[in-house]
Amino acid sequence: MNPDFDIYQLPEEHRELRAAVRSLSEKEIAPHAADVDDKARYPTEARTALTAAGFHAVHLPEEYGGDGADAVAGCIVIEEVARVCASSSLVPAINKLGSMPILLAASEELKKQVMPSIASGEAMISYALSERESGSDAVAMKTRARLDGDHWVLNGTKAWITNAGVSSWYTVFATTDPEKGANGVSAFVVHADDPGFEVGPKERKLGIKGSPTCEIYMTNCTIPADRIIGEPGTGFKTAMRTFDHTRPTIGAQALGIAQGALDASVAYVKERRQFGRSISDFQGVQFMLADMAMKVEAARQLVYVAAAKVERGDKDMTFMASAAKCYASDVAMDVTVDAVQLFGGAGYTQDFPVERMMRDAKITQIYEGTNQIQRMVMARAVLKG
Repeated sequence: MNPDFDIYQLPEEHRELRAAVRSLSEKEIAPHAADVDDKARYPTEARTALTAAGFHAVHLPEEYGGDGADAVAGCIVIEEVARVCASSSLVPAINKLGSMPILLAASEELKKQVMPSIASGEAMISYALSERESGSDAVAMKTRARLDGDHWVLNGTKAWITNAGVSSWYTVFATTDPEKGANGVSAFVVHADDPGFEVGPKERKLGIKGSPTCEIYMTNCTIPADRIIGEPGTGFKTAMRTFDHTRPTIGAQALGIAQGALDASVAYVKERRQFGRSISDFQGVQFMLADMAMKVEAARQLVYVAAAKVERGDKDMTFMASAAKCYASDVAMDVTVDAVQLFGGAGYTQDFPVERMMRDAKITQIYEGTNQIQRMVMARAVLKG
């Protein structure tokens, strides 16, 4: 057997990518993470650094000015940024979420209109599906769109829009034919400068405080007719296809948060002394660390495999995408809670990063489909065989 044969590991280019993103994150993003959280301010330093290095939207194809990176590479970028600052990891994560519907279903003309500005870093893009009374039940949305000559006119309110106010472009889902249910939902690209578009005040959140979350309001918002994504009535299918591609990235964000908490915990228990010895010598502490590390590594494998399956278009990619998002986010919550416990009283203060990581981890169990929804998706796939 050839000892140099790589049976199961990331290729060299992925390992080099991880090293590059980790170096950038530790030097340019980590020093500002606590202040970003404390002041609930946008991580401008992170956006600047990620854009300068080309890590802000690595998934975009080369023909639109992007790097054309594969899905695993995209997950590695998000994981490594989230390891030091979850808010900052939403720069590449939401650029992918907002742009995937366009990449999957839009006309070539619309792609060329929107993608280059995102690839260059000039603009960002957000995803607007949810409403106050339409979260998991997305088909119940009240936002409406009607064709008026050579324009679409949108009316309605979208809620929980990540990076709203920072993004220039918004992928918006609206009902064009209420009688058709899911088959009456369409997708559109709205620009912040379009007449009738407005961004509401920021939500006051438990975590990811550096990423603004707002409502967006469309009051007779008028956009050119060619800004529809695909054919009328295909929007809901496009939204669900998008989640196949982006749920592994939320798994990657959760994975990064968990890895950051584990790294902080290992460093702390080696330094902390009680009863005349390092607390890392105590078996109870060692068992906690072992469980944390085991869960993190299991989540990593699941996230990467899911991303690879989505990249290939495997038949089981929907199951795997939901499994990666669900498992990794549950792991992030478990690991960060244990990290706070290992830090003891210090972990409950803002002098150390683990309390921020615990707060940030919670959202990964909720957005892009709650973990209850993920289990429904997985169960449906299992029952179909």
